[in-house]
Order: sequence, then structure tokens, then C-alpha cells
Amino acid sequence: MAGMIRKSLNEPEETRRFEDGKGKLDLINLESGGVGRAVFEPGWQWSRHVKPIAGTESCQAAHRGVVLAGRMVIVMDDGEEQEFSESDYMEVAPGHDAWVVGEEQCVILDWQGFVDYAKRQD
Repeated sequence: MAGMIRKSLNEPEETRRFEDGKGKLDLINLESGGVGRAVFEPGWQWSRHVKPIAGTESCQAAHRGVVLAGRMVIVMDDGEEQEFSESDYMEVAPGHDAWVVGEEQCVILDWQGFVDYAKRQD
């Protein structure tokens, strides 16, 4: 590993857009994995705006990150539910749906689950 690495999410190596213009994921790639910043627009829901891209019944990515702005509800396949808001750290196992709460964008920085998130499985 180099002594220092500098990359900017303002100049991502990849951008993935969600269905219906309901947000995007900016991604930078590192040897240890990807780091992503996702912007989820009001009205966004995983099962409506990412499921058609992912092709799975629920989100199969594990997430570890921080909510930078807004609010999001995440519901696990077993029914467990939690709302996350600004400055909350989150760890979420695979097998969930999620949606934005309110009229503010939800912005999340994730350093575990965004490498394959919203990526078409061809």
C-alpha cells in the first residue's frame, strides 16, 4: 500500500443511477474495497428503484456506513425495522428493503456494501 491515497467522491470512478431519477451512487475503488456516497431522493424505495436493477427480491448487500443527511427506514426480511437519521452509524445485514422518510434527500457514506450495489447483473 502507498503511504497515502487521495480520491474524491466529488470525482467518482463510477456513478450508478437509480430507476426513475430517484438518486445515484458515486463510487471510488480501493484495494480494500469500494467506498460509496449514495444520494436517495424523496420517494426512493429499494424495492421500486433498485430491485429492477439488482434482480433480487430484497437487497442482498451488507452495509456499514454513516448517514450524512436525511432519514431512511430499513426493514429486514424477518420484519425487524429501524429508522436511521443524520450522524447515525449503521450496520445492516443482507436481506432488507429501505425507503426515504420525508421530503429531504438521504445521503449515506458506505464503506462495505456499495461495490455491487445497484449494479446490473447481466
